Amino acid sequence: MPNTDSHPTDVSAEASRKTLAAARKALEMLEKEWDVAQVASWADHVSQGKGRVVLCGMGKSGIIAQKLAATLASTGCPSFFMHPAEALHGDIGMVTADDTPLILSNSGETEEIIKLLPNFLRLGVSIAAITSGSTSRLAKAARWCFTYSLPEGEGCPFNIAPMASTTLQLVWGDLLASFRMIRSGFTLERFAEFHPAGSIGTKLLTSKDLIHKDFPGVLPEASFLEALDAMTRGKLGMTTVMKGDQLAGVISDGDIRRALAKSQSQGMNPLDLFAGEFMTPHPVTIPSTMMAVESARVMESRRITFLVTTDPDGKVDGILHIHDLLAAKVI
Repeated sequence: MPNTDSHPTDVSAEASRKTLAAARKALEMLEKEWDVAQVASWADHVSQGKGRVVLCGMGKSGIIAQKLAATLASTGCPSFFMHPAEALHGDIGMVTADDTPLILSNSGETEEIIKLLPNFLRLGVSIAAITSGSTSRLAKAARWCFTYSLPEGEGCPFNIAPMASTTLQLVWGDLLASFRMIRSGFTLERFAEFHPAGSIGTKLLTSKDLIHKDFPGVLPEASFLEALDAMTRGKLGMTTVMKGDQLAGVISDGDIRRALAKSQSQGMNPLDLFAGEFMTPHPVTIPSTMMAVESARVMESRRITFLVTTDPDGKVDGILHIHDLLAAKVI
């Protein structure tokens, strides 16, 4: 068992608080000092160009660069990570003159990065850098230099391990990604295209992804039995009542029960009823472009089990059933 007597909890806690303080102070400075115009210039260049963003970094900076490459790619910006050491042994061939390197180096003097710079410059690419070394060789070679300061150092108890610096690099990269997303007109729909699986994909499904386009329908003049037959064949526990291409109403299991109860109380034969007499007029409809999670909220708030969806012209284009939302794990 390790001996922890010489490292009491209060000393460890104090060291951890200094780690938090170092990152917080650095972030506070970044929030005050980041250059919006410079970020906009980079975002416009990347959005309007034909190439990709090439993320590059050594060690811990390289790990952050890999994360940022993934973030940019998932938000509609073609990008990839290139290891600087591998680049010096041939991988530089992956970079084209249309690409935009985004290089991470806390000091701006990382040996492998500095050796790469002449190759990038010969290609004629525009370099962006995330660094604390505002006067470093990397900063001088960069068209866009996104700098940060570490007023209380790394926050490491021995001020050796990269801590605050990698936090700031990560925040800078996310700042660039979020700015570019809005600047380029990126949408939730496009985000969904890049995340077809997992919980993100589920949350970004539209109602149109889940609707039944082959839905049951009867005329207002349809008999009680014809309406029942349509509901049985449709297997949705409902049928639409259509007048031409216009929605006149819907008939649900509840409408059937209410029609039976009313007929019995009034001494009528329910088989004499027509669909238009016991349908629910003006049912709840939603545009099929509505996000599935929003549709689920509508169902829950109205305490209903299905919704009629409409296309951009307002015409019925499907039925969204609560079972479809359950199957897709939206709810």
